[in-house]
This record gives sequence, structure tokens and C-alpha cells, in this order.
Amino acid sequence: MIRIAIAGAGIGGLTAALCLHEEGFEVKVFEAVPAIRPLGVGINVMPHSSKVLHDLGLGPALDRIAIRTRCIEYRTKYGQLIQSDPRSIEAGFAAPQYSIHRGEFQFLLLDAVRERLGADAVETGKLVEGFSQTDDNVTVRFADGNTHEADLLIGADGLRSKVREQLHPNEGPLCYEGTMMFRGAVEMDQIGDGRTMVIAGNHDVKFVMYPISEKLRKRGKALTNWVAEVRVERPRHIQDADWTRGATLDYVTPFKQFQMSDMDLVKIMQASEGVTEFPMIDRDPLPFWTQGRVTLLGDAAHPMYPIGANGASQAMMDGRVLVDCLAENAGPEGLKAYEEIRLPVATRVVLTNREGGPEQVLDIADARVKGPDDKIEDLITAEELEQVAASYRNIAGFQKKTA
Repeated sequence: MIRIAIAGAGIGGLTAALCLHEEGFEVKVFEAVPAIRPLGVGINVMPHSSKVLHDLGLGPALDRIAIRTRCIEYRTKYGQLIQSDPRSIEAGFAAPQYSIHRGEFQFLLLDAVRERLGADAVETGKLVEGFSQTDDNVTVRFADGNTHEADLLIGADGLRSKVREQLHPNEGPLCYEGTMMFRGAVEMDQIGDGRTMVIAGNHDVKFVMYPISEKLRKRGKALTNWVAEVRVERPRHIQDADWTRGATLDYVTPFKQFQMSDMDLVKIMQASEGVTEFPMIDRDPLPFWTQGRVTLLGDAAHPMYPIGANGASQAMMDGRVLVDCLAENAGPEGLKAYEEIRLPVATRVVLTNREGGPEQVLDIADARVKGPDDKIEDLITAEELEQVAASYRNIAGFQKKTA
């Protein structure tokens, strides 16, 4: 049986482990932290990646805890609706889009891995520092001095991947977009149908909000995840970016000018405890992910700006394609086949996100709408807006089903 080691028990690594197990591979996951805790706030699982999870039998578990996102509403800072982009099965997708607490989602996957692969399938406190390989196997080296031998190694160890660092030792620093992201979550009364994501503002000052708890939605309440994005003059904490760092800058004042008829953005932010800040960063696309019996996956391969809600979803798609390729050829050739399929796709998403992805409609509207009384339909055509949305769906890989 082919033995596969995965560095990292994040969303990408755990999804890959489940897919690999389903195909009959022997899998061991190594996680750097001593104990996995449900960290973070909200993320989105796009239709193409949730299809992977439904095929793994995890659809019912997702439906119990995650919101089936009905649509994304793009709005101006004055509250005008620019575009409503549907994301449901009813809109023609093969699977739902979900909004969910990142920690809950990671534990859903972690519990499934432990149940299906065994209680010891994920070993914590094992920071992968590097590897060596021969024509026949790969030896994984850990920070504690121990090693592990496998047939293949998948580096799913995130933004600061040690596996990536060994494959690309002369890579430059992280790329900073110029925006600081402030995140929080607050339990509150439900807004609207309780299944809608709202993205409002422009490239310099943007507010993203969506509910992430199906359990609360059924009670008419909402656990509301929000992200306040503000362009700042000086980069802050780029090389030591940490999702747990508390907010140190004023993130409220820029949003006092926003006018939403159905929500008070300032009140939502001020009611939230534990607001964190994180710079919008990525890395330049790599020329290759694979070397012999080692490859990269998820943020280790293609960290991207969180625009278009696609980071975790692209990591899950990596896992699915990787396993499909290894099912055809369970060796270095399979890893190269995976790279040939996924690297160009991920590169296009990274570069498109740098240009604003589907959120380009915000800047189109911002350039033309001058006040709250302007009518979007007089200034922007529906065809122009749909072209942006359809182009991104095609790039990211979550097209609607054809008849």
C-alpha cells in the first residue's frame, strides 16, 4: 500500500487525507501545533469544493452547522444594490455554497479523518522542518529530531510552509496588497433571510458580512462574521502576520460614512469582542510545486488574497485532483500530473484576485455612483456586471450546470 505523509492538518490537508483514504492510500497527517483548537472566524466553501465534501458523505454534517449561502449582494457605500450573485443549487450549481465558522469546519473534517482513518491518523506537535528523498521513498524530518518514512510527501503546511521553503529556498518575501483586514463575529438578530452575504464599499474601504451558524438561523438569530478592509499608508506585521493578533488600528471610523438600510455597520463592529487584524498578503505564483516524491497543496502552494472567498476552496480542489491523479499513477508521475492540472488554475486565481476578482463590480460602481439617489441601472448594465461574475466563476472553476 502506498504510504502518504501530509504536513499540515488544515482544511486542505484534511480534505486530501479523506480523499486519499477513500482511494485506498495509507495516510498520516502531521500537524505542527501541540493541540488543534477551533480558531478563526468565518470562511466560505464554494460550490465546486462543497461538491467534493458531498461526494465524501459530509453534506448532512455541513447542513447541520453551516449556512447554505443564497447569494452575494454587492452594494455601494450608500447601500444601493449593484448586483445579486446567486450561489445556491436553485441557481444552477451542482452543490451549495456554505458559510461556516472556520474552526467548526476544521473540526468537522478532523473528526471525519479520525473516524475513518483511525484515532492516530493525525499526530500533533510534529512540525515538519524538511525532507530528503531517494528514487524509492521520502524521509520527513521533524523539529523534535524524529523522522518518518513515506512513499510521498504532501506539503499542506500553510503560508510559511517549510516544504515550500526547501523546494524554493530563494523565494522573495510575502507580497502586501496595501490593505489591513479586521475580523470579528457577533451574535445578533437575523438580517433579511439569514442566508445572504453582503460586500459593500470599494477597493480602499470595504465591508464584508455574512452569517455562519445554521443552528442560530433556525432560531431566527445570526452569528454574523464580518471583515472590515481598510487601505493604510504603512505595511504592518507583514512577515509576522498572525490571525490571532488583536486589532491595534482604528477600523471603525472609515465606515461611519456607510449607509445601509438594513444594518448598522458601526454597531455590528462595536458589539464584537476579540477583533483581530491581518494584512492582505499573498505570494507570487511558483514555477513548479513538485519535485520527485514531494508536492505542495493549498496555501503552501498558492496563498492568495481572500477575494472571491476562494482560498480554502482552492485547497480542497487541490486535494481532489491530487487523489484523482494518484489513482491513475501512484508515484512521482501522478504528482506531476496533479501539478500540470492545478498549478495553472491556482495561478490564474491568485493573479485575478490581485485585480479584484468578482469584487471588481464594487469599483465599477464606485467610479460612477456619486450619491445615494443615483440609480445603478442608469449607470451600469446588467450584462457588464454578469461578465465580471461569469469570468471569475470560469477562472475559479465553479461554473453553473449546463442543461
